[in-house]
Parts: sequence; structure tokens; C-alpha cells
Amino acid sequence: MDAADVQRLIESNLDGAEATVTRPRGVDDDDHLAATVVSPAFEGESLVDQHEMVYDALGQHMTTDIHAVELKTYTPEEYEARDD
Repeated sequence: MDAADVQRLIESNLDGAEATVTRPRGVDDDDHLAATVVSPAFEGESLVDQHEMVYDALGQHMTTDIHAVELKTYTPEEYEARDD
């Protein structure tokens, strides 16, 4: 599945989400994706619950079209305050 398609799925199915999806192992590795997702919907949710929300946004694609996705999730405030 194309990184842009994954980004669209996340942003369209998770309220207020902004996603950046890349291929961390290079453009030739179609099996692994990395996504940074920022959403106000994560406010007050545990990290596990935040990741579940992203998986839910991806729906059946997590079992059919996506082999692995490395997630970083943030509320907008957390994203602004990060040190990287």
C-alpha cells in the first residue's frame, strides 16, 4: 500500500489528524511504513489507546495491505513541545 494512501486513510478516519507517512527502510521496502500522527483525539488517551485509534483508522488494511507500521503519536501540544 502506498504511503500517501495510508496518510489519507489516517487523516480521513481519525478526527483532526495530521499524518506523515514514510518508508523508513527506503523506497524499495514496500513492507514497512512509519507514521507520525498528530491529533487532538489523542488527548487523555494512553499510548496504547492512541495506537489503537490509528489501527482502527486503517481498518482492514492492517491485516491485508500493510505488513508493519511504526507509529509515533502526539497531541498537538505534545508535538509542539517535543525535542527533536
